Amino acid sequence: MATKVRVGTFNCENLFARFRFRSNVKVANATKDGFTINDLAFDFLKPDEKTLTGQAIRALDADVIALQEVENFDVLKRFRNQYLKPLKYTYGVLIEGNDPRFIDVAVLSRFPLTRIVTHQELRSGNSALFSRDCLEVDVDVKGKTLTLFVNHLKSMLDKKDPKNGRKNTRDRRLLQAKTVKHLVQDRFGTKAGSMQFVICGDLNDYVGAGQGTTDGTGPLVGWGQVENVLDRLPEAERWTHFWETRKTPDSRPESYKQLDYMLLSRSLAGKSAVPPIVVRRGLCTNAALYSGARFAGVGTSSPAASDHCPIGIDLVI
Repeated sequence: MATKVRVGTFNCENLFARFRFRSNVKVANATKDGFTINDLAFDFLKPDEKTLTGQAIRALDADVIALQEVENFDVLKRFRNQYLKPLKYTYGVLIEGNDPRFIDVAVLSRFPLTRIVTHQELRSGNSALFSRDCLEVDVDVKGKTLTLFVNHLKSMLDKKDPKNGRKNTRDRRLLQAKTVKHLVQDRFGTKAGSMQFVICGDLNDYVGAGQGTTDGTGPLVGWGQVENVLDRLPEAERWTHFWETRKTPDSRPESYKQLDYMLLSRSLAGKSAVPPIVVRRGLCTNAALYSGARFAGVGTSSPAASDHCPIGIDLVI
C-alpha cells in the first residue's frame, strides 16, 4: 500500500543561541573563574527572527525536514520545543560538521530515523571535502525506507574578490557535488534512480552560467537518475533565495535565485507527480518580487524568517 509523506528543506539562516550575562551580574561576586552558570541566560540570537523561522517551518508542515545553518543539537532541541511543538517532531539528528562558524545540517522527523551516516571526514588534500557535511539519513515511514542526503555546499562568497565569488568558489562546489553523486551511487548503484532517496539542501549555486562559467551543481542537478522538482514550477516561480544587495525594494532578477534543491530519485519523482511547495511568507518586504501575504512582524530588511524559503513536496512511497 502506498504511503504519503511530505519532505522539506530549509536554510534557517543562523539558527544560533547564546549564553548572555544577566543585567544584574556583579563581577565582584563572580567565582574565581569569572562567572557562574546561574549568571548566564541561554536564549536565541535575534528571537524575533527565530519566531518567524518557526512560523515558516510550521507553514510548510513537513513530516520530515532537512535544515541548514543550525548551531548544534542543543539549539535544535530548544528550537523544536519552543517554536515547533505542534509539529510533533519526535526524532531529530545533528552531527557537528566542518564549518568554522559552527553551522551544521540537521533533520527533524515525525518518523523514526533508523540509519545515520556522516561524511564530514572525507578529505580533499589537507582540507575537509565538505564545507559542512553530507548527512545521510534513513527514515522509516510506516515500514518503508526513505533516504535523505542533506547538504550545504560551499558558499559563492569570496571576501577577497566579491565580484568573482561564484567563479572563484566553483571548483570546490563542483567537487562536493560530484562526491555526493558518488556517495549515492556507492549506496544504491549506478541505476540509483530506481531507489527511494532525496538529495536536498542548500547547494549554494543556481542553474545558468553567468560570470563566464557553468554552475557548480551540474553533476547533481543534471544527473539523469534524479529530478529537480522545482522545475515543475514556471521558471519565474523557481527562486528560493533573496540576495539583498541594497536596502530598498528590489525586483532585479539577479537578486532571486534557486539555491535550495530537492532532487528526487526517478522512482520517487514518477510516483509523486505534484508541484513542490515554496513558502515565501517569511521573506523581508524588500524581496519585492513576492507580493503575497507575509507573517506578522516581518520587516523591510529584518526581521525575517530567513533569506531562504522552505521548500517541500508530497511524496508517495
